[in-house]
Amino acid sequence: MTAKLDPFAAAPSLMKNWMSTSIAVASSLEPSLIELVKIRASQINACANCINMHTVEARAKGETEQRIYLLSAWREAPCYTDRERAALGWTEALTRLSEGHTHEGVHQDLNAHFTEEEQVKLTLMINVINGWNRLAVGFGLWVDPAAAAAAAKAVA
Repeated sequence: MTAKLDPFAAAPSLMKNWMSTSIAVASSLEPSLIELVKIRASQINACANCINMHTVEARAKGETEQRIYLLSAWREAPCYTDRERAALGWTEALTRLSEGHTHEGVHQDLNAHFTEEEQVKLTLMINVINGWNRLAVGFGLWVDPAAAAAAAKAVA
């Protein structure tokens, strides 16, 4: 894939702020949950860059191969907690907004497993990863996970 545009070069100040916001939001809930959300939204959005990056990050944070491989079939796989299932359902509902606003049942599960503050944090994370997916897919980005980690450290 050839990048169409480098957003970091085109708008460095805004991208630095976006990266800082992304890091802050990603550190607001447990790392394993955050990585599952990032991977699942990226699968839905067909963002190869983000799937690659976040599966590498998930493994580095201790996520198992089984849970990564089964993520696209999380409803049928017994290896996810009820809290993770609530987060994945919310992720799918918000990532697929254009398919209709039928997420009341999903919201009930969210209420059962997340405080109001955690719901906001999770929703922000879903927004952040969907934003990164759109940047990566839209501009044809492919970032090596090690390079992304170094960039994140530089911003922090």
